[in-house]
Amino acid sequence: MPDHHTPQPEAAPRRTFDDVVAAGLSRRQALTGGTIALAAFLGLSTSPASAASAASAGQPGAAGAAAHPLGFTAVPASSADAVTVPAGYSVQVLAPWGQAVRDGGPKWRADGGNTAAEQAEQIGSHHAGLHFFPGADDSHGTLVLTHESTDAALLYGRTGTTATNGQVSKEQVAKALAAHGVSVLEVRRTGGTWQLADSPRNVRVTGATPVAFSGPVDADHPALRTGQPATGTLGTGAHGVTPWGTFLAGERNTAGYFGTDSRTWRPTRAQKRAGLSARGDGYGWHRADARFDLAANGNEANRFGWVVEIDPGNPQAAPVKRTALGRFQHVGASVTESAGRVVVYSGDDENGGYLYKFVGSDSWWRLRSQGRSPLDHGTLYVARFEDDGTGRWLPLTHGQGPLTVANGWADQADVVLRARQAADSLGATPLDRPQQTSVRPDGTAFCALANSPGLGHCNSGPDAHRAAVSPRADNPYGHVIRWREDGTDAQGQGRATGFYWDVFVLAGDPAHDRQVHLDAAGMFASPKNLWSDPDGRLWIGTGISAYDQNRAETGHEHLGNNAMLAADPATGEIRRFLTGPRGAGITGVVTTPDRRTMFVNVQHPGEHTLAWGTPTQDDPRVVSNWPDHDAAGRPRSAVLVIRRTDGGVIGAA
Repeated sequence: MPDHHTPQPEAAPRRTFDDVVAAGLSRRQALTGGTIALAAFLGLSTSPASAASAASAGQPGAAGAAAHPLGFTAVPASSADAVTVPAGYSVQVLAPWGQAVRDGGPKWRADGGNTAAEQAEQIGSHHAGLHFFPGADDSHGTLVLTHESTDAALLYGRTGTTATNGQVSKEQVAKALAAHGVSVLEVRRTGGTWQLADSPRNVRVTGATPVAFSGPVDADHPALRTGQPATGTLGTGAHGVTPWGTFLAGERNTAGYFGTDSRTWRPTRAQKRAGLSARGDGYGWHRADARFDLAANGNEANRFGWVVEIDPGNPQAAPVKRTALGRFQHVGASVTESAGRVVVYSGDDENGGYLYKFVGSDSWWRLRSQGRSPLDHGTLYVARFEDDGTGRWLPLTHGQGPLTVANGWADQADVVLRARQAADSLGATPLDRPQQTSVRPDGTAFCALANSPGLGHCNSGPDAHRAAVSPRADNPYGHVIRWREDGTDAQGQGRATGFYWDVFVLAGDPAHDRQVHLDAAGMFASPKNLWSDPDGRLWIGTGISAYDQNRAETGHEHLGNNAMLAADPATGEIRRFLTGPRGAGITGVVTTPDRRTMFVNVQHPGEHTLAWGTPTQDDPRVVSNWPDHDAAGRPRSAVLVIRRTDGGVIGAA
């Protein structure tokens, strides 16, 4: 990425979300029933009667088709190394890390001894985003899941592969790259059991797969030139799905894979703002592969931090990084439509990160009929929240506002490459680690804000040194915000640049924070993953950190392992639906179209936690041994298949 030497004006004054919410709370109703009410905005109520009235009138906040959307008994918080679901539900484990994607492929080695070449033909690690593309009926389709990261203690076997003093081998880096990316899997249900089908559609996209670039930054852009072909997707977390049937994977936390031992290397302003540093996240890949050495190959990092489009119907096509959506730590890419135009929301996962949206320039079907991608043509915006419950989407468009040549912005490619800096200059509102977004059928949108951790275990960013950017001075638990846009049409969010917002729920434990109005059946922390089902339920997956999980010292002792909860946005009621094994995060969730099978990702069970200990390559089972419980094995990320024993709709009465 070029370092611009033209003097730039100071960024526009920014008010943190803490400032905004504090001012808003002084004139709004206080917490009621788990929500902060803003009746003038959504017409929402915490009264079930009012919710029913809204539903019958077709008003925003209606619960959708389900008369009683939360029709299950909540499960209690748990610290067991197991998955729990409500009575009347069954759980099956599908597609665990290391299973071969095709019949006859390399078998899983419980001792961690699979090679990099074998891992490239096996399902990846750290399952995150997840979507089911149906086939001819709801018992057959394509499951696409992303693989966000790896854990050296679990990835490598104990003989001859232990990294020492930060030294890793070329083979170790190659295996880690092979465990990242995306798995495209054909699946089929026979009776009540789902299985992988042996299909030519079953493919892996890894950190070494050839990729293409499209949009303002193409593969020939000077900032992407390295002398080597562009390959790989890394940090693929949450996702989105386009109306034309493709899968969007967001790349996040990619800066941490890069580093250097050069004593003379110094990050440019742009590199520093992108999170790049000599140490990175301590992976040490640069010592084995010059591709990740910032001093030797600085442009390689510019190839990551994008939204990647994958076509499950054409498994041989190269994944395409859609650069018009901006470069930052994308937590997914939630897609909706407005009068035929595609609208894509994405959060930037850092402390003080921003919320973005992209709006297509024309109807997606017209652009595609012209041979153009709807994701290459449109406007990228960043959000600014005001304390009166309104907000604005600010265009990140070259030549507008401060984004001019005179201020050091060369062109639109420069704007999207340095999207964070562009958003800084517009005065966007910093948030508490914005995570996945989701849009309900009625057009109401949500964004999970994970938390604002204290110094010492937080992401870098311009606000990392300040007090929490949140409704409370310190925000270890996180919260969920929601908004509606002016002019929203029946198909989803509109193209308007104005919106109305409020805080849907403050997460946490009321025993430690009197602002929290959640009972034992609905307490949670660190919301990260959201999905709105067709009936209007909002599913919330949590990712409490290894530092906090199950620890009384941080006020998390009553919250147990990470969980998935279901919320009724019309009433604010929240119930815990599922608890995961130790060390795991609960990530992607989706159902089949008939809503009678739910798929849920369990990510990194067995990860180091202060409450349970630190796994090692000699003993990877210190924290968890789920799902195999093999005395000689190791924990594995996997997909849960959840069904009702009576065959009914998941979550409904």
